[in-house]
Amino acid sequence: MTTQSAAVREWTYDEFARLPDDGNRHEVIAGELFVTPPPDSTHQKVSGRLNHLFEGFAEEQDAGITFAAPYAVIFGEGDYVEPDLIFVRRDREEEVIQERGAVAAPDLIIEILSDSTAYRDRGIKRQRYAAYGVPEYWIVDTDARHVEVYRLSGGDLRRVEVADDVVRYQPVPGGPELGIDVPHLLRPVHHRPSRPRRAD
Repeated sequence: MTTQSAAVREWTYDEFARLPDDGNRHEVIAGELFVTPPPDSTHQKVSGRLNHLFEGFAEEQDAGITFAAPYAVIFGEGDYVEPDLIFVRRDREEEVIQERGAVAAPDLIIEILSDSTAYRDRGIKRQRYAAYGVPEYWIVDTDARHVEVYRLSGGDLRRVEVADDVVRYQPVPGGPELGIDVPHLLRPVHHRPSRPRRAD
């Protein structure tokens, strides 16, 4: 269950950085504090698989850099979030990545839904990501077993695809592309050991 602060107020980064390291996820969105408990086993496994695939793609193709939660994206005063995964193109790394976190819009943000975050991930987070110019946003729905792809258009992140077989990401038009086998990504936690795989 997610808990919220009693009121919206101004937050500085120093205040955000001083929030307790208590195992929960702390995010400030549009001036409001949200505290989310640690994710469940399915969420953690899917996050790990995604990070493995994006790390491999980034390194093999020299395409960029990826970070998994907990990692702060510092959009501006009152907007400090910790997405499940971000990807930043190689040519934007110096602009975006600092020691304390990402300080400008990543090229891709991925959130994995949970009961406590689904409304926020599809609502205010999507709105704030659009406002700060995030060009592509994925929502991974482990219950529906699909990946929703949103792309920035006219100032809004609009859903352009619901992938239940293969989802693809191409950081630069005409450049290398990562294809992900969605059923394999979302396979049950209690499954015979196997390595994450890309789609052909």
